[in-house]
Amino acid sequence: MALQLSYRLLGRQLSAGQATRVGRRRLSLLRERALVAGQWTVAADGATFDVINPATDDVIASVPDLGEADAARAVAAAAEAQRSWGQTAPRRRSQLLQAYFRLLEEHGEQLAALLTAEQGKPLAEARAEVAYGAGYIEWFAGEARRIHGEVVDGAAPHKETLMIRQPAGVAALITPWNFPIAMLLRKLGAALACGCAAVAKPAEDTPLSALALAALAEQAGLPPGVLSVLTASRARTPEVGAALCRDPRVAVLSFTGSTAVGKLLYAQCASTVKKLSLELGGNSPFIVFDSADLEKAVAGCMASKFRNSGQTCISTNRILVQAGVYDRFVAALGSVMASQLTAGDGAADGVNLGPLVNNAQLEKVSGLVSESVRQGARQVWPRPGSAAPEGRFYPPTLLTEVTPDMACFREEVFGPVAACARFETEEEALAIANSSDMGLAGYIFTENIAQAWRVSRALECGMVGVNEGLISQPEAAFGGVKLSGLGREGGHYSVEDYTEVKYICFGTK
Repeated sequence: MALQLSYRLLGRQLSAGQATRVGRRRLSLLRERALVAGQWTVAADGATFDVINPATDDVIASVPDLGEADAARAVAAAAEAQRSWGQTAPRRRSQLLQAYFRLLEEHGEQLAALLTAEQGKPLAEARAEVAYGAGYIEWFAGEARRIHGEVVDGAAPHKETLMIRQPAGVAALITPWNFPIAMLLRKLGAALACGCAAVAKPAEDTPLSALALAALAEQAGLPPGVLSVLTASRARTPEVGAALCRDPRVAVLSFTGSTAVGKLLYAQCASTVKKLSLELGGNSPFIVFDSADLEKAVAGCMASKFRNSGQTCISTNRILVQAGVYDRFVAALGSVMASQLTAGDGAADGVNLGPLVNNAQLEKVSGLVSESVRQGARQVWPRPGSAAPEGRFYPPTLLTEVTPDMACFREEVFGPVAACARFETEEEALAIANSSDMGLAGYIFTENIAQAWRVSRALECGMVGVNEGLISQPEAAFGGVKLSGLGREGGHYSVEDYTEVKYICFGTK
């Protein structure tokens, strides 16, 4: 009953005066033109598409619906700008990134309000995303001056062996709707630090954040043509993506999104043999052992599972709980869900669970839950037959008695659904966790240090959180294995994606 009371839609009863004030705050960084080849422009045919607030269905803005010709123009400008940007001293690139970081901090509140309006996440989460994304710009401002080669003593006499790193060239950056600010800044910071001009293609649901970031980059002094932002509708996105993949002037393609789209882009890049960085889908296991601190485990699960309404690539998806603590963990998780989750318009005070981003996402989550219940999962909350919330809001859902063959374990849910399965032994937990063809992140809760180390090494994923539900940091290597992608973003590892190693051999005889 407590959960029913806490799941209330807030923020739809704003007065006209409040709505106007909110709107003005959001408009401060809003751009309704795309940045192509150093110019803020419309589509050649005048086509536009609307950006919708997923919480209210209000139209926030209309932006240009660009196509293949616009992509070619942006790449041509980037290729021209690459000549000078690639030769710009690392110290100068660092200074520009530092200036950019300061502007991101200065405009953090405006960016967060815009992000909440177009993506739906609560304002507190939007502020955290802006700070997190800006952290990558700060990190790569320093990293620009730490891109080193090496000198190796070879076996052959009278030869000096040197390896240097050079910018790979123009980078195409295709970003998702779930973290539109953080994902673009993570890619853009690395590309600019390494001396690569960039052409960005934001998701059709969330183009306004990317345009705002481009405006601030321009204000920071980034030279014309070094960054273009291509906005395109769902109908035109495939042609823009294909154009970037097949253009030989693009040297690097970095994509964050679904595995299905990642495979398509991978194939389209084959003809030009580009460097690829692919951060794709996840199906993260969250393993709670008998030795776990249950309070810590529940808190970690809440942080990982319900952030951004579960629309996170490293979100907990498969909750595996050892039999000895299963009942206590499930009861504690349900109680905390009941007391802590409040859904509604992310701009309203007190909301910490926003809507799903679009109707397709809503239908997918609803379908996976229905199929899992049909297969035998027990829906603890909301009770079957309960009235569904209006709009794109999906109720925080707790499923128990889940088995590994059920839909909610086989597929990434990408919604606020906590699906709990029971296991007996460490070996069984690992077998279930590693049975997925995804391998992005995994989580372990145990107070047994030997077990923590043993299981961390045995999990088939690129990242592991041990007694921690929030693991992303600018200094760390973010990425997965198996169908979860290629390459790593963050830390010094991003340098690999945006530079080429050149071997120089000096004869000294």
